[in-house]
Amino acid sequence: MQNTKVPKAQQLAERALASLERFLHIEAVSGVVLLIAAIAALIWANSPAAASYDALWHTPITLGIGSLVYSQSLHFWINDGLMTIFFLVVGMEIRREIHEGALSSLRQASLPMLAAMGGVAVPAMVYLGFGHAPSEQQGWAVPTATDIAFAVGVLALLGKSIPSNIRVFLLALAIIDDIIAVLIIAVFYSGGLDYLGFAVAAAGLLLVLIMQRIGVGSAFAYVIPGAITWVGVLMTGAHPTLAGVVLGLMTPVTSRPMWERPVEAVSRLSEEVVGRAKAATQDASQLLTPLKHLRVAQREVLPPVLRVQSALHPWVAFGIMPLFALANAGVSLSGVNLDSETPRWVMESVMAALVIGKPVGIVGISWLMVRLGLCSLPPGVNWSGITLIGLLAGIGFTMSIFIANLAFASPAALGAAKLGVLAGSVVAASLGLAWGAWRVRGKH
Repeated sequence: MQNTKVPKAQQLAERALASLERFLHIEAVSGVVLLIAAIAALIWANSPAAASYDALWHTPITLGIGSLVYSQSLHFWINDGLMTIFFLVVGMEIRREIHEGALSSLRQASLPMLAAMGGVAVPAMVYLGFGHAPSEQQGWAVPTATDIAFAVGVLALLGKSIPSNIRVFLLALAIIDDIIAVLIIAVFYSGGLDYLGFAVAAAGLLLVLIMQRIGVGSAFAYVIPGAITWVGVLMTGAHPTLAGVVLGLMTPVTSRPMWERPVEAVSRLSEEVVGRAKAATQDASQLLTPLKHLRVAQREVLPPVLRVQSALHPWVAFGIMPLFALANAGVSLSGVNLDSETPRWVMESVMAALVIGKPVGIVGISWLMVRLGLCSLPPGVNWSGITLIGLLAGIGFTMSIFIANLAFASPAALGAAKLGVLAGSVVAASLGLAWGAWRVRGKH
C-alpha cells in the first residue's frame, strides 16, 4: 500500500499557501497595495533620491533578434506593454457582461457610452470656462481622461459591499473615455494616424479569428497573434494598450466545440486513468494519452473568457497595477511656481474640471438619457452608484499628464497642469471613497 503520510513541513506550506490565496482574492487588498505603491512613488519622486526615481524608469530595455532591435525605456514597457495585460482582463470582464450581464441589453450598454461622452465634454467646457489665454486653451483635453487602473483600484478599497455592476459600469465608461482620449490625441495633438499599423493590427486579429475557428484552445497559442496586434496598434500612433481591450472583447464566452461535453469527458477519462493506474501490469507510459485528453477536457470545463481572466487576475492586481502606480505616481512638485496668475489658473481649472466637471457630465447625461427613456440603469445600480462612478472618474492621472505634456510648451503651465491633475485626482479619489463609505454605511 502506498504511503500517503504528508510531511509536516509540506502540510504547513500548503496551509500557508491556501491562506495567501484567500488573502489575495480579497478585493480591497489589491486597492491597498496600489495606494501604497502610489504614495511610495510620490514620496520617492520628491525626496533627495528623486534622481534615482527618474533614472530607474528611463532605463532602456532592448528587445531584438539579429538586426531587428527595438529599445524603449522601462516606463514604456510598463505603461504600454504590461498594462496591455491589464486592459486584456478589463476587456474580458466587459465581454462577459455583454454576453450575460449588466451590458447584455442595448439600453444598458449605451448608457456608459453616452455617460463617457458627457464625462469628456463637460470637463473640457469647465476648463475653457476659466477664460485662458490662447496658449493655455490647448490644455482643454487634460481633464477629459479617466485613469482606469487608479479608478478601479480606489473602488476596490470599498470591498465587495459595492455591487459588481458598478465596477462593470465604471470599466465600460473608462474604456470609452480612453478611446475618446486617444482620438483626441490623434486629431488635435499629433500628425495623425499611420494606416499601415491598422493593416498589421488587422492581420493579428485575423489570425486570432482563424485560430478560434479551427478550435485552438490553448491561451499560450494566442500570444504571437496578440503581439502582432499590439505592434500594429503601436505603429498607428494610438495607445497600444487598446490592443488588449480588443483582444479581451474577442475572447470566446463559451468553450470550444467538443465531441462530448467537457464534464462528461472529464468523468470518463478520470475513470480510464484510474483503471489503467490500478492495472496489475501497470505501464506508466499508457497514462500519457488519457492524461493529455483529460487536461484538455478539464481546461474546456470553463469558457476561455473566465479561465484566462481568473489566471491573470492575481498577476494584474498584485504585480502589474502596483508597478504601474510606482512608475507613474511619482509627480515631482519641485519647480512648480504658482505666483503668477496664468499657472495658478491652469492648475485651478484642471482641478475643477476633474472634481466637478467629470461627475456633473457623467451623472447629468446619465440622468437625461434615463429620463428620456433612451437608456436604463443596470440592475443593482441606483443614482447613488452613478454618483460614485462620476466621482471616481475624476481620477485622471496618467493619461491626463500624458496629454498635458503634449498640450503645454511652457514649463510653468505644464508644471501647474500636472499639479492640478495630481490634486484633482486625490480630491476625486477622496470624495469617491467618502461617498462610497457613506453609501455602504447607509445600507446597514
